[in-house]
This record gives sequence, C-alpha cells and structure tokens, in this order.
Amino acid sequence: MSKHAMTRRLRLGRHSQVGQVYLLTSVVKDRQAVFQDFQLGRRVVNALRYYDEQGWTASLACVAMPDHLHWLVELRQHSLPLLMQQMKSRSAKAVFQDQPTKRTLWQAGYHDRAMRDEQQIMVSACYIVANPLRAGLVQRVGDYPLWDAVWL
Repeated sequence: MSKHAMTRRLRLGRHSQVGQVYLLTSVVKDRQAVFQDFQLGRRVVNALRYYDEQGWTASLACVAMPDHLHWLVELRQHSLPLLMQQMKSRSAKAVFQDQPTKRTLWQAGYHDRAMRDEQQIMVSACYIVANPLRAGLVQRVGDYPLWDAVWL
C-alpha cells in the first residue's frame, strides 16, 4: 500500500469534536531520532504549549520521544485536522529555525484515538509518561526530560 493510500485510510471515519479528549501520535519523517537533541525536543513541547495559550487545546500529557510524539489533549477550538496541521507546521519551523534550508519534520498523517471516559484518559496519560521507561531510555520515569502531565 502506498504512503498516500495509508494516509487517506487514516482519515476514514475521522471525526473531531470540541470538548473531546484525544490521544494523538505523530511520527518524525523516516523515524529519524530528531528529539534525541534535548533542545529540539523542547521546541516541540513549547509548540504544544502555544495551542494551550491560544485556547485551541488543554494539554493533559505529552512526551517527545526521539522519533515520535504522543499528546493527550482536550480539543477546545477548531478541528483536529486543523490543529495537527498547524502544530506540525509550527513545530517544524521551531525545530529547523537555525537551518537555512527548509526540511520536513513529520511524516504525513497522524494517529488519533478519542477517549471515552476518565479511566481511559488516565491509562493513556500513564502510557505517555512511562513511554521513555518502556523504550529503555531511562531507569525512572522522572529522569526523562521531554514529558509533561497536568497531574504531576
């Protein structure tokens, strides 16, 4: 299956609703470990905060892994596709701000999962926070610098 066909398939049945909490995942192009560089990872996390400040979202948890991002977020304005398009654009500009040539940061598309209840939200938040531990990047959850959660 072509990349274009896979991206189109991801959009089938996608529905976004203001007030809904989503677990969003986006992958770096070619799975490059861009966010192994702490400063570049911070730029992505700061890009997420921008949407909270603008009233588009309420971030509940996030983690910038070396080659992908997980973001647990309540949608407050606009649509999920618009949010993700804007976030990918803003974060790519931030990550590559020091480079003279334009580069692509993210793979096309993203994965989203609507949370049905508080228990699912908490399970997803724990998944996000523990992701670096499961990946063997740290020995303790608190040792990984590129995550955040409203509960901690």
